[in-house]
Amino acid sequence: MRIVILMMILAMAAAAMAADLGRTGNAPVKPDTSVPYQNPERHKQGGDTVEDAVAIGGLPYTITGTTEGYVNDYDGVCPYLGSTSPDVVYSFTPASDILLTVDLCGSSYDTKTYIFDPDFNMLACNDDFYFPGHPCGDYISKLEGVPLPGGITCYIVVDGYGGDFGDYVLSVTEYEECFVNCPADAVAEGEPPLHDGYDDQYNVGCGGHPPVFQYINWTNDENGVPPYDGTAWLCGKSGWFLSSSGGETRDTDWFSVFALETGQMEATLEPEHPCLLIKVGPTDCATASPELTVPADCGEPGNLVFPVTAGEEIWLWVGPTDFSGPVLEFTYFLTVSNNMFDVVGAEDKTWGGVKALYR
Repeated sequence: MRIVILMMILAMAAAAMAADLGRTGNAPVKPDTSVPYQNPERHKQGGDTVEDAVAIGGLPYTITGTTEGYVNDYDGVCPYLGSTSPDVVYSFTPASDILLTVDLCGSSYDTKTYIFDPDFNMLACNDDFYFPGHPCGDYISKLEGVPLPGGITCYIVVDGYGGDFGDYVLSVTEYEECFVNCPADAVAEGEPPLHDGYDDQYNVGCGGHPPVFQYINWTNDENGVPPYDGTAWLCGKSGWFLSSSGGETRDTDWFSVFALETGQMEATLEPEHPCLLIKVGPTDCATASPELTVPADCGEPGNLVFPVTAGEEIWLWVGPTDFSGPVLEFTYFLTVSNNMFDVVGAEDKTWGGVKALYR
């Protein structure tokens, strides 16, 4: 398996951190440095509404433009609402059923993008896909693998968070499905199949009361005696579902690992859909937040390497980048090195006023 270059991204602002670890789209408001946008007296160019949307004739399709001078006609909740940003509209009519990817990588402002059908039913929406420090920009949007029916015109909206507007780069392509094949000897995560109405109490970490962690306490070395590699392989499942209250919910998995030896621990994640791999600390739910974060995707594993002390407990978090997605469930492959074998689960973690933050 191809491993990407080591990435160690420092934790983001506190509000953004909470959004990373949460399961639902009710994320705290992120820092807003935008300037309120005033609608111009007239449109500067076409594509302002569905009536004059710019038609995408074929794929792949890439165009640059600006939302400056446009009007705030539409908004999507994903999860932030109340945007006053100007927006532009593109139309696309696939000849047959298709999975679509819409990417705003390289845009210059805090973007939002969404797709709706002729009846204005929201098909997909994303506010933040690329976070600060990513080459694509800060708080830049992307939709991946959105299923569209053939012969039906859909509308792609390039919008902004808050009142932000500016130059954008729009790339629309057909999504190519990618599959992650776990080794036969990988330990299964074991979570029940996801489904709408699912009450997720499985390895929910600080999202449970009491907190519930899954312990990575084995090695994939066959004999388990020196010399051993001290590496655990896990085949997991994640995805999205509607909670019992009907809200969009992502499956987030929390793992507890104890360091075998003083030195370095390495964790690598390859999922079938975009995810984040996060080292959480300190190991106390009342104060826990992301310490190290790396994005991961199919064919582009995310890798974290960090110092550890023998016997130290480490918390790892795995979850989709976005709060809603194109599929119900997908596979990921997680490896952890320098982990202790046959660890007895620790007592329930301490619990503070963080419950509402993570649920």
